[in-house]
Amino acid sequence: MARGQRKSIEEKIAAKEGLIEALATRVESEKRELEELFQEKRRKELEAVSGIIEESGLEPEEVARVLQQYLENREEEEPDAR
Repeated sequence: MARGQRKSIEEKIAAKEGLIEALATRVESEKRELEELFQEKRRKELEAVSGIIEESGLEPEEVARVLQQYLENREEEEPDAR
């Protein structure tokens, strides 16, 4: 039985290079999408925190000061908390 014409080594190399290039493009695209998802998650977290601050009636500086005090107290109680 006769087979079709076999690919030359150059054609095989070119095909693999093309495949690798396509995969690299796909990986970069997926990385961009992942970064967008991380940014969306962070935005939602910040919106939630902003809502809590707004509901509390405290100024952002007051909230920052309270958080800083909390972290300092936690470090004194549990030095390995970080």
